[in-house]
Amino acid sequence: MKTAVPCYYHLDVEVSPERVGQVSRILAAHLRFWDLDNLVQPVCGGAEMLLKAIDEHATDKNTSIEMWWNGQHLITAIGDNDRALRPDQELRGCLEHLAAMSDGWGCCATETGSKVIWFSQRARAGERVPLVPTAPAPQEREGLEVPREVRVAQLAGPASTPGEVLEEAR
Repeated sequence: MKTAVPCYYHLDVEVSPERVGQVSRILAAHLRFWDLDNLVQPVCGGAEMLLKAIDEHATDKNTSIEMWWNGQHLITAIGDNDRALRPDQELRGCLEHLAAMSDGWGCCATETGSKVIWFSQRARAGERVPLVPTAPAPQEREGLEVPREVRVAQLAGPASTPGEVLEEAR
């Protein structure tokens, strides 16, 4: 069952071909930690695709990746610092693929002139398996004998003084 506790993750990375796989594994680990295993493939696939396009076309490779989980939707945002990279030209194929695989997506400019591309995935409810009661299995147990009845006075024995106790201990 999905938890409704909001979660947030932020990662700054300089994109390179080696880092794309590392970032994907990091994002997958966070999604699994948040119990969102069914979103690993679409989220990591979309992030990998955008990071590869940024690596191929951008001159400034510094990128920020953020994930927000609000209990119903997971929003993944990837922001680059390259003002010359145009989403309508270099990233057109990525954006078409994101639009097809996500529940929502968008691109917006920041105050510094860079851009943020985001996409969201709705969390699917886990498959419910009906619980079937199982019959109790027979168990073998060792029988314990009932203790014999013994008087309390016999168990206690005669009272001894502190000096006698020390002598007995030596």
